[in-house]
Amino acid sequence: MEYTIGQVEDLTGVKPHVLRYWEEVVPGFTPQKDLTGRRFYTQHEVELIFRLKYLIGEKKFTAEGAGRQILEEAQAVQNNAELIHMIRQTRAELSELYLALKGNSK
Repeated sequence: MEYTIGQVEDLTGVKPHVLRYWEEVVPGFTPQKDLTGRRFYTQHEVELIFRLKYLIGEKKFTAEGAGRQILEEAQAVQNNAELIHMIRQTRAELSELYLALKGNSK
């Protein structure tokens, strides 16, 4: 599933201007854009946003430092690929449910 920048803001609480800044300073964080320039985020990118939010907000990393930390973590995670896949799948399902429930409440 792909998410618009507005949906990502709803899911993560991270403002669009912050997301655009992170695109500039965090390696590997590059959402796809359509021909008009609208951004579309994958589930993997939403997970990355949650991790960046935690590292920057709670652990007091800079955006650049958080990006480096995530790269280091990614190298360590490759040994647990199956578990990570199950977690990502569950998060994607929860995100879809959240947006569906939110849509029904309007």
